[in-house]
Amino acid sequence: MKLPAKAAQPNSENLPFFEGAEKGDLVLPRCDDCDFVIWFPREICPECGSQKVSWFKASGKGSIYSSTVTRRIPGGWSKVTPFVLAYVELDEGPRVMTNIVECDPEHVSIGDRVEAVFEEATNRDGESGPPLLRFRVTES
Repeated sequence: MKLPAKAAQPNSENLPFFEGAEKGDLVLPRCDDCDFVIWFPREICPECGSQKVSWFKASGKGSIYSSTVTRRIPGGWSKVTPFVLAYVELDEGPRVMTNIVECDPEHVSIGDRVEAVFEEATNRDGESGPPLLRFRVTES
């Protein structure tokens, strides 16, 4: 069962990220002045304040930096427990808060190699929205 999260909405600042996601690609901004790879996608570098930002296709690969298994939670998420909430450290540098999907939650470990996957988001009315960035384990 898919996790019931609402995706962020595309806007002028993050549109390249969502255009990439529609194609199954992880597209991220990088500062042209200090080379900092930016997460969450935006037009201003949080490291140096520069507005010189370019977009690139990232590898979509990384490793689990930290994780927890959620077994009990109120509301709509209770129907999909247990699930894994994790920080993934991308090979390009940033750490992304996300979910690990397509796995046995009890066998997910810090250091596991992961790759990006995009899931279709749906709202309460069943309408589809922009894809959600998730990760799946590729190597333990």
